[in-house]
Amino acid sequence: MTLTIILNLVVALFVCALLYRMQASHASFTKRVFTGLGLGVLLGAALQAIYGAGSPTVAGTNAWLDVLGSGYVKLLQMIVIPLIMVSIVGAILKLRDAASLGKISALTIGILIATTAVAAMIGILMAKLFGLTAVGVTASAAEVARGEYLQGSLSTAKEISLPSMLLSFIPANPFLDMTGARKTSTIAVVFFSVFVGIAATGIASKKPTEFASFSQFVHVAHTIVMRMVTLVLRLTPYGVFALMTKVVAGSSLQDILNLAGFVLASYSALILMFGVHLVLVALSGLNPARYVKKIFPVLAFAFTSRTSAGSIPMSVATQTTRLGTPEGIANFAASFGATIGQNGCAGIYPAMLAVMIAPTVGIDPWTASFILPLLAIVVFGSIGVAGVGGGATFAALIVLSALDLPVALAGLLISIEPLIDMGRTALNVSGSITAGTLTSRVLGATNIAVFNSDAETNLDSEEQAA
Repeated sequence: MTLTIILNLVVALFVCALLYRMQASHASFTKRVFTGLGLGVLLGAALQAIYGAGSPTVAGTNAWLDVLGSGYVKLLQMIVIPLIMVSIVGAILKLRDAASLGKISALTIGILIATTAVAAMIGILMAKLFGLTAVGVTASAAEVARGEYLQGSLSTAKEISLPSMLLSFIPANPFLDMTGARKTSTIAVVFFSVFVGIAATGIASKKPTEFASFSQFVHVAHTIVMRMVTLVLRLTPYGVFALMTKVVAGSSLQDILNLAGFVLASYSALILMFGVHLVLVALSGLNPARYVKKIFPVLAFAFTSRTSAGSIPMSVATQTTRLGTPEGIANFAASFGATIGQNGCAGIYPAMLAVMIAPTVGIDPWTASFILPLLAIVVFGSIGVAGVGGGATFAALIVLSALDLPVALAGLLISIEPLIDMGRTALNVSGSITAGTLTSRVLGATNIAVFNSDAETNLDSEEQAA
């Protein structure tokens, strides 16, 4: 380790000490996350300005920062499966109503898919306004190689069908899915948890003693798991700081400038779709400004970490302790939203890419005969992505291959993929929280007192007590 790397890490430790001091002085959770995000941007920009994005010093510094950043993400991923299981089983034991369970699932998935269709239309609109096109773009050797890799991945994407996707949600071995071994493991665990909950409610009247014992076990397990969530959430400001520093320090400014039009169009679409989420929240009768303030920490984490699945514990905690959404609905929304109907990855990105690439093969993308099938494929693909994983890349592959467009050109955007993916992931998580919030409001289950309380009170009181 060189002296410059050591000095950089000393600066990072100083920032962590500052964040700890803010925590000790009971600064709000949102303020600490925002501070970590801002200081990460500043330190990352300073490292790039001094050493250069691809320098060994930046690479060495990022390797050590990754221990904190990626370590935090892994801790969240560690508690995803236990959280889903105990929360969904516990919610069903309290619900004891299969009809209500069906309504929750149908509303949540329906909202996710509907908002993805809207996101796709916004992506198409932004591509038109910014005049995006892949015509005349020459692929480098590296980009062609990437295109060949994408072509090789098509065999998986083309195998997607609704029946096979539905079958992938059923866990042949639930214990294997608890290890996250498959791309659909999260949904499979949701399915298994629902099955366990329904089976348990079936013995409530026949074997009340056993049911009471099981309910107590689930209650104790839920209490312990939520305590684990609280302990991990304490590290959020530090994790956001490390992740943001790494992203900014390692980003290539030249690549961003070369594709500035696509970057601006993408973020314009992402921001506009986030505005749609706020409009829906406002129409449900909730204050959108208060809503944004409460969900900011989880969006900041999703933005820096680029993981929808890793955001599930924080998303559930935010929905329940800040927005007043019941745990059952919050878990369904966060779990389904991590794989189905992703507004950013499965909505905006593939739609925008399709209208960019269509002119390269002589297709006019601004006709109803192209746009309507595109929207239908995007909606279907937003479900199908859950069957293969890979986020935006597979969503794009599904759409481009279904429209018979050259997938190799998707490799032209690889250099700025991390930058765009940050915004896409934040929008994905925003979409899942919006689905949970709207579902809760439609079913009349939202605790308005919790939503209208101080934005920091509930989550911070538990987090500081840890």
